[in-house]
Amino acid sequence: MPATRAAAPAIKVLPEPAELPAPLPEPGVGELRLETVLGALSDPLRLTIVRKLLLESEDFDHSCGWFGFDRPKSSLTHHFKALREAGVTRQRQYGLERRSHVRIDDLDARFPGLLDLVAAWTPQA
Repeated sequence: MPATRAAAPAIKVLPEPAELPAPLPEPGVGELRLETVLGALSDPLRLTIVRKLLLESEDFDHSCGWFGFDRPKSSLTHHFKALREAGVTRQRQYGLERRSHVRIDDLDARFPGLLDLVAAWTPQA
């Protein structure tokens, strides 16, 4: 009897607000590389960041304070930069604050099903 797979939780797709600041530098859709994206997602904290954005977003994008991680700001900055440079997230500068959201359409176009796997992942306690 074949094993049954549980459906991935529903990914929240929120509408993009008007008049957003320009995104910070990131790879274009055609430049997204699977090994780079998987490398960025190989860190459990970064995987948690992406999963939380996919499933729990309250707004279009979020600052690092929204996540509630008890980590130094420099450590979080490194993780958010790694996700952006890999093309997983898009970041915009709002004054002194950077906010992130997942590039759902771009990642689905290049790597169909990848974000469903991230959403279905269960973090260790």
